[in-house]
Amino acid sequence: MSRSAGRDESPGSPARKRDAETDADVDDRDGEADTDAATDPETLRAQVRRLQQENDRLRREYARTRRLTYRRTALALGLVGVLALAAGVLFPTTRSVLFALGGTGLFGGVMIYYLTPGRFLTASVGERVYESASETEAAICAELGVSDHRIYVPRASPVTATLFVPQHEQYELPPGDDLDTVFVVPDDSARRGVAFTPTGSGLFRDFRSTLTGSLGRSPARLVDQLTDALVESFELVESAERDLDVANGRLSVETTGNTYADTTEFDHPVASFLAVGLANGLDEPIVVETTAGENPDSLVVTCRWTPSDSDTSLSEAEATAEA
Repeated sequence: MSRSAGRDESPGSPARKRDAETDADVDDRDGEADTDAATDPETLRAQVRRLQQENDRLRREYARTRRLTYRRTALALGLVGVLALAAGVLFPTTRSVLFALGGTGLFGGVMIYYLTPGRFLTASVGERVYESASETEAAICAELGVSDHRIYVPRASPVTATLFVPQHEQYELPPGDDLDTVFVVPDDSARRGVAFTPTGSGLFRDFRSTLTGSLGRSPARLVDQLTDALVESFELVESAERDLDVANGRLSVETTGNTYADTTEFDHPVASFLAVGLANGLDEPIVVETTAGENPDSLVVTCRWTPSDSDTSLSEAEATAEA
């Protein structure tokens, strides 16, 4: 007869309860061991190293894929060029057209192949760099207790503009020379505050260098150029819907699909670029307010300035010309 023959094995028996408690203790010890292993510093460091290696691998693969796409396009154009030249030899009646097509294809293929970017920076890399600068500037403003006003003041080239944050709610703009320093402390307390180089300053310089024609003289034309650049040139947003009130000096732009997702950051690149562009085009200080839109990735930028009679007359003249 076995030892357990005399044990009471019914569900509520003391022996069955002791067995259940023993199993539970074993499970608890196993869970604690797993938790200790998960929080062990060496284990965590190993996991971080693996994640970093995987991240580096994905970035290299992304760059390789982009380069491969460019080179395939270059080879396709080169093939079209060769075929067109061969066809030009075989068909004399259309030789001039085919030779022109062949030359264009070969030239385009060579240009694309040798001008393929060697390095690609993902949007997340730029966003991390911007976040660090934005957080530093926001911390300076919070530490000094300045106001919530954001004024983009036009400056002479190459500065293009300065972001001035006044100390008080009731303020006056300081002279241009005072904006050359970060901490603006003239004798007049109404003109005190902090001054930063806007995020959009460099973007605006790039925009001017690639702009076909001159910068728009009227607010309507200027806004068209700036919003097109946001979508088409810089690809900072997927769409930009504008609401322009020239008579009252107000522009509201709602953007969606923002590359820089956190729309509440200090001196957001989209708002900064619009403000710097307006400040230079209108030669007026631009007061900016930013709010989150209805969608998670949308941003509403409101710019205000002192309107002039010339703004209205130029906009009316452009509207008449387009009609």
